[in-house]
Amino acid sequence: MGRHRYLIALGSNMRHPRHGLPRAVIGAAIKALDHGKTEVLAVSKTIETPPLGPSRRRYANAAVLLRSKRAPDEVLRKLQKIERKFGRRRTGQAWGARVLDLDVVLWNGGPWVSEEGGDSLVIPHPAFRERAFVLGPAATIAGDWRDPLTRLSVRQLSARLTKPRRPLR
Repeated sequence: MGRHRYLIALGSNMRHPRHGLPRAVIGAAIKALDHGKTEVLAVSKTIETPPLGPSRRRYANAAVLLRSKRAPDEVLRKLQKIERKFGRRRTGQAWGARVLDLDVVLWNGGPWVSEEGGDSLVIPHPAFRERAFVLGPAATIAGDWRDPLTRLSVRQLSARLTKPRRPLR
């Protein structure tokens, strides 16, 4: 199929009228990703996590590894199209409740920055190193994949967030 690989983070904390609860929304989104010019290579388990920001609803989170011929900007447009089909409306409010959130975390082409049509895309995702709800699932399917900026693997980045630190003496 394609020559590019992408690590995509998925999140949902709202019920969908057709697909149901957030965990089922994640499953339906994975099926939507495995269509056309993208192929799903690996899927993490779906985990439940507390919300960030003002939302009170818990999130269902997962990660997928995709293969595609599409360039990063084209993948972003596909992800946004899927989000819209699931009822996502971009309101400008960060951290709000959402039916579906799809983010490009990494791709095998290294760092990428673009601002096409008002939508900016930065790869690696600027906040992924601090998000256990992204790194945990990602480490199970792409643990050896390296962050092109820090050169640390996804597994190492996840361990930094989840392992207790020893106090300095």
